[in-house]
Amino acid sequence: MSLTEEILSQLPGDVLGGLRRSDRILTSIRENTAPLPTVVTETQQPLDSVDWDVIICGGTLGILIGCALAVKGLRVALMERGILRGREQEWNISRQELEVFLELDLLTEAELETAIATKYNPARVSFHGGTEVWVEDVLNIGVDPVYLLATLKSKFLAAGGKLLENTPFTEAVVHPNGVMVNKFTARLLIDAMGHLSPITQQARQGKKPDALCLVVGSCTQGFPENNSGDLLLSFTSLQNQCQYFWEAFPARDGRTTYLFTYMDAHPQRLSLEALFEEYLRLLPEYQGVELSQLKFQRALFGFFPTYRQSPLKTPWSRILPVADSSGSQSPLSFGGFGAMVRHLKRLTFGIKEALQTDRLSAKALALLQPYQPSLSVTWLFQKAMSVGVNQKIAPDRVNQLLSAVFQEMQQLGTPVLKPFLQDVVQFSALTQTLLKTGFSHPGLVVKIIPQVGLESLLDWIVHYSNLGVYTALFWFSPMLETWIKSQPSEQQYYWHRLFDSWKFGSGCDYADET
Repeated sequence: MSLTEEILSQLPGDVLGGLRRSDRILTSIRENTAPLPTVVTETQQPLDSVDWDVIICGGTLGILIGCALAVKGLRVALMERGILRGREQEWNISRQELEVFLELDLLTEAELETAIATKYNPARVSFHGGTEVWVEDVLNIGVDPVYLLATLKSKFLAAGGKLLENTPFTEAVVHPNGVMVNKFTARLLIDAMGHLSPITQQARQGKKPDALCLVVGSCTQGFPENNSGDLLLSFTSLQNQCQYFWEAFPARDGRTTYLFTYMDAHPQRLSLEALFEEYLRLLPEYQGVELSQLKFQRALFGFFPTYRQSPLKTPWSRILPVADSSGSQSPLSFGGFGAMVRHLKRLTFGIKEALQTDRLSAKALALLQPYQPSLSVTWLFQKAMSVGVNQKIAPDRVNQLLSAVFQEMQQLGTPVLKPFLQDVVQFSALTQTLLKTGFSHPGLVVKIIPQVGLESLLDWIVHYSNLGVYTALFWFSPMLETWIKSQPSEQQYYWHRLFDSWKFGSGCDYADET
């Protein structure tokens, strides 16, 4: 019996079976054998009537946008294939990002404080044989999903929302004046079903992911007392053509530790079960404790496919993907909670305006998930943190590069370091980091070029240039506001979306929150 089988068989429920089911899905994606769903069709026959303004499919993150829209006075129905309930494992986020729940009247101050299950400081960034950086107030808040979703569920119902639990999505038919979802009708369908959403799969037409992030871990008791966390840590060289990274933080019922790694979608890559075996093999060295001393509460595992063509723009009118369904998180992050919270206010006001001005065509809705240079530039970072399945590089190359980059960012200070650790890339901070790293470690930077490839580098230069352009456009945009207000409401919708794309596409939304 393997270590994974031994540990997971002790946990309640069929955890090992769940891990292997996830692996079968992962294999079908890598081998491109997953059946292509056809769940969305179109017709020119108008609907006789429309029941709702919005139907949202997928409740875990869908309740965030559903509650926000219902509080704004829209008629919203939320479909969830099971019972809408948060998982036991906390969601980690930074405190300032949670302010949006207060701004949108989704939570009171007291409710927000109750939703915070854990807090810790400081957090560490460290690389094998190199730099160790400590930061405060970055992803150091653990939110209780059970309480958060239960509270939002109550607010949603109180605001007139309709909750359709135990109602799995089966099909959507797009009509000229609405969309029929199963047997329900609305003006707009929001897809919040995640990266395995059948709508997303159909829209991407079976395209393989450009990259994958595999994550395994656990929440466990028995560790030595430790009120600090790890945001990004490595203590090994390349293993199985992967650079392993670790994350750890205190949780309410133990300590959560993750092992994650970036890779392409080649069929020969590690399975989740094999990575879990690696996690258990290396965990004692990482945390300085024997496995026999630990009591495992929960096992955690998942994979996150990422696509260069993101955020996703569907070919259909009246359908809008959000969160993981749209790929609106960067290829460096896993899990859509942070991305959903970051874009929640923008999406709430944008969707409301789209409905008010009847801007529900595929082209108009695509403006709600615009191209973001701040997202696209991170592809080169992902490439630099992974290795091709047959690529030969020095075993410590990734560690050396990251150690050098974070050493320079630490010297540049908090305004450079903290946004990057929260998945926000800004032109000024990135430029300063590149210049300092290039001057201080020219040999190391030159070695990275063949690793990432010239094509990827040239593609990155385009997005980097656009990051600068979007930054300039964002700072110029206030000069247009008076003129925009004089335009018809339909035109204002397009200009507001442009402003949003400049703001978020330049990473200036982060500066706006601090």
